[in-house]
Amino acid sequence: MSIDTELCKAAGMHNYEKVDVLNVNNGARFSTYIIPGKRGEICLNGAAARLAAKGDKVIIVTYTQIEESQADSWKPNIVLLDENNEIKKKV
Repeated sequence: MSIDTELCKAAGMHNYEKVDVLNVNNGARFSTYIIPGKRGEICLNGAAARLAAKGDKVIIVTYTQIEESQADSWKPNIVLLDENNEIKKKV
């Protein structure tokens, strides 16, 4: 999946990192990996492209491992985008 490198940086994601993609429109869930994309780009490539249509809303999920002692205080990076894949809000 191609993702704008600035969006990746804002969310703490990295090129070639494995991600899960949740398609809000059709319920599809699948795993893929990030490749560098153009400004504003979020695009499925290869076989994954058959699991969503242009304009579908997706949730991109990454994971981390932390010590159990940090579990209650750890907070994820959440980046919400608008219809043009521009950052609307960072939580």
